[in-house]
Amino acid sequence: MNAPYPVIEITETSSTNDYIRQLNGKEPLAEGTTVSAGFQLSGRGQVGNSWESEAGKNLLFSTLLYPTGIKITEQFILSQLVAVSIQEALENYLAPITIKWPNDIYYGDKKLAGILIENDLCAAEISLSIIGLGVNVNQSRFYSDAPNPVSLLQLLGIEIDKRLLLTDYLTRLAANYSLLKNGEVNELRKCYHAALFRREGFHPFRDNAGLFSAQIEEIDTSGYLHLVTESGECRKYFFKEVSFVIH
Repeated sequence: MNAPYPVIEITETSSTNDYIRQLNGKEPLAEGTTVSAGFQLSGRGQVGNSWESEAGKNLLFSTLLYPTGIKITEQFILSQLVAVSIQEALENYLAPITIKWPNDIYYGDKKLAGILIENDLCAAEISLSIIGLGVNVNQSRFYSDAPNPVSLLQLLGIEIDKRLLLTDYLTRLAANYSLLKNGEVNELRKCYHAALFRREGFHPFRDNAGLFSAQIEEIDTSGYLHLVTESGECRKYFFKEVSFVIH
């Protein structure tokens, strides 16, 4: 199976997001162009977090999209698009794979993949989106202070063909992106909600006021997490305003 988008493979770079942005600055790239690196010198996650990856062991890549027509206030749909696409691809190997709001990819209580999306804006709409992913594939041990990483190798006991996984992801991304461009955003949101980490029941959370127990009510179109506490109180949070408590 061939990837639906052009893939550029490089040995190492500071960041695949930065690399693809620099390439696009020299000459506009075709939509879907993907840069995959064996190693990132300065791999990063959400809000400046670092991303640990042993050289040559994992998938570290970025994809360029031009999602014109998406308003700034609706940009969370891109996060849902990517999270659903990698969740679907990973479920070829084991299940259930879940999405921890906003867009971390989990198996059980362990993190398999992370997503970093950088959007350029024109007026009130997105003109360009660079979608970076780090997927733990064949790393046998993790050494950083990240609390809960896990790889497919650790879970399955066998090495995985990284190119095959990347091709499967890009195929699913292309299909789901077509849904988005055709206005079928409710289907994407439905898939995202169905795959949510701790989607059912009450679970521990922590905000600035401390520890509490709540269940997920919804994630709205702007990406806010809506929780309902055991006492029936409704609470609404944006990214980094609340955290899941994972032991």
